[in-house]
Amino acid sequence: MGVKRDPRDPREIRIDVGELVLDGFCVDPDRVSASFERELSRLVREHGVPLAADGAVAVESLCGLPPLPSGLSARRLGQELARAVHAGLSGRGEVTR
Repeated sequence: MGVKRDPRDPREIRIDVGELVLDGFCVDPDRVSASFERELSRLVREHGVPLAADGAVAVESLCGLPPLPSGLSARRLGQELARAVHAGLSGRGEVTR
């Protein structure tokens, strides 16, 4: 996972998520992905990315994040995943660089 500012627009933050692994969920992955992207964009727009405050940062993985119930809808699962990822990018959870 990488977080960096766009050199053409320093107010722009780019987050590249290589892979989200969903074990034990019976949901449409495209709907989860769309919901995840919308919610993560909203959180970054409203709260920024504290780990990238001093410039670009590469994060290999985020761990120590809360488990999610397997019965969530695709929309809700995407939102909760985005909140967990944003929490990790905000300094909560363990980050491997």
